[in-house]
Amino acid sequence: MNSKLKDDSVDFLFSAILTLKTPEECYAFFEDLCTVPEIKAMSQRLWVAHMLNNKKVYSDIVATTGASTATISRVNRSLHYGCDGYNMVFQKLEDREKAK
Repeated sequence: MNSKLKDDSVDFLFSAILTLKTPEECYAFFEDLCTVPEIKAMSQRLWVAHMLNNKKVYSDIVATTGASTATISRVNRSLHYGCDGYNMVFQKLEDREKAK
């Protein structure tokens, strides 16, 4: 965990996010909380991480997502040297799909 990030307001934000149960609830909350470009940027980074995790090459990722190579590189660095948050989420999504 990044100690520079942790504080009461971030704890409150994450607690609020954890109360959301449906995509509709997420849309309502995030549209109030963030600008459309912020939501698009976060979703793009997650999609880039998903593609990198599935061994896609930069050129395919650029073509599919429109992300810059700088963004792809930053996401790739997080995948390899970050807090394993992306991998944790991908595993949870995979587990959920298998349970269906």
